[in-house]
Amino acid sequence: MTYEPLESLHGRVAVITGAMGGIGLATAQRLAAKGARVVGIVRRNVEQAQIEFDKLANHDLQHMIVGADLLDSQQLADAFVQIQKLGRIDVLVNAVGKTQRIAPTDLDSITDEYFDQMTQQNLRTYYSAIRTFAPLLTATPESVIVNIGSTAGTTSRGSNLAYAAAKAGIDSLTKSLALHMAPVRVLGVSPGAIDTNFVPNTLDKYYEMMARTTPLRRVTSVVDVAATVEACVMLLRFCSGIVITVDGARHVWR
Repeated sequence: MTYEPLESLHGRVAVITGAMGGIGLATAQRLAAKGARVVGIVRRNVEQAQIEFDKLANHDLQHMIVGADLLDSQQLADAFVQIQKLGRIDVLVNAVGKTQRIAPTDLDSITDEYFDQMTQQNLRTYYSAIRTFAPLLTATPESVIVNIGSTAGTTSRGSNLAYAAAKAGIDSLTKSLALHMAPVRVLGVSPGAIDTNFVPNTLDKYYEMMARTTPLRRVTSVVDVAATVEACVMLLRFCSGIVITVDGARHVWR
């Protein structure tokens, strides 16, 4: 294994969970443009997601959508059977997640049930996908897993306490798997605040404030994150077990 930088992903298969989220779709667009056959996993609206995937570059590669709830082991097993027909997985990008804004002092709103929901949707989904697809990843030379985390996991300034805890878990999972799944590479990408609909109850002025207090003077975009994933896959080929922060240096602001 050489781990030399790649100029193309031709002949490689990339699987993306949460493929219809802002980060997931932006990542699919970049990896498809580099020649990868992209498989997106979504929980619902499979037909609409396939329409979007049909618009990806190199559409002759027959990019495909697979429907599966990542919290349902049988649905994941069925997804494995479908993807196994492609013969390989070179790239697994975990980009699924869900949250809402709850003040860190509002402990009553983060019930036991809600805390469990946050860890299941934002952490267990990652582990379940990795466990399911591990046989194809370990059988493919120089394969790579990229886990999308959040600066909330390290700064503790996230949408809510349970979400931040789950994202911290992703960073730990990334580092542990880099050690125990080698030579499969495992990297994390941690974005700062992104102006999308991911956190539904966020006021516009929040992102204006974030931009003002970010050294590079804007908030993170989905393209920033997708480009970093692309670099993890194609350029940072001797890197593993690290988490790359993508927030315009806002994590150093105090």
